[in-house]
Amino acid sequence: MGKILIPQDVVQPGKDFLTSRGHEVIVGSASDIETIKREVADCDALLVRTALFSAEVLEAGKKLKVIGRHGVGVDNIDVKKATELGIRVTYTPEANANTVAEMAIGFIIAAGRNLVIMDKATRNNDFSIRNRVKGQDLAGKTLSIIGLGRIGRLVAKKAMYGLDMKILAYDPFVSADNAPEGVELTDSWEEAFSRGDFISLHIPSTPETKGSVDSRTLGMMKPSAILINCARGDLVIEEDAAEALKNNVIAGLATDVYAQEPPQADHPYFSLQNTILTPHNAALTNECMERMAVGAAEGIDDVLNGREPKWSVN
Repeated sequence: MGKILIPQDVVQPGKDFLTSRGHEVIVGSASDIETIKREVADCDALLVRTALFSAEVLEAGKKLKVIGRHGVGVDNIDVKKATELGIRVTYTPEANANTVAEMAIGFIIAAGRNLVIMDKATRNNDFSIRNRVKGQDLAGKTLSIIGLGRIGRLVAKKAMYGLDMKILAYDPFVSADNAPEGVELTDSWEEAFSRGDFISLHIPSTPETKGSVDSRTLGMMKPSAILINCARGDLVIEEDAAEALKNNVIAGLATDVYAQEPPQADHPYFSLQNTILTPHNAALTNECMERMAVGAAEGIDDVLNGREPKWSVN
């Protein structure tokens, strides 16, 4: 059996799964690079969340055989280096898809109906805001989904059947043959951003997608459009988005993710009223945390016992 380091703690069922199979579980004392390098030295596996696992961290793990990702995105792991070192990387793509999709739908409703602004005004005894600020119906509006993977498809389904929205999707890896029924596909990034009343991002952070939502892309959007981001913060050039929000180039932004996490205290989004901001917690429900922890643990146990893991990155 193996010794598993968990630099950022996970819920108990994930740890119980590993110990029930004879593994030794070590919860790390901190998640900075130097601490992880020191604590991983004699470990067989890592169960990881959002900390950075760079080449130097992986090289410090001389016995490392597998990294189990608690979640979907692996942009915080140097997968290329892991592959070079013979370290298997697994992830849990089914664990959080519906949970994140629910958050995206919540953002659409909250932004469309100005719920955060209304809440603040009501608490400040400004009841008359009901006559000054109006929301919008969602039925009949166009939701442009950028990335039609597991989460994007669930968002499309919930928005189409639950909110009666029209769905336009951009995903160069999806053809009409395997697109969900009722979803209109476009092969044009420009069309997706220019036609959407809401644009929801569901693509990974890669060298090709980082910074792809910039001033040019934002300028394509309707002045009444709202941008939703439950994917990765670095997809958006945040300074460009802040300027677009200030100058009414777009109407609003709801985001769960940031280029740097946590964002700095002077982040440009913080001073804007037409934003809804959450602390990268779209997947952090009780149920989803358990699914991710157990799923990551299962991937680790499979590799350490010579079995092919259900979900492998490399």
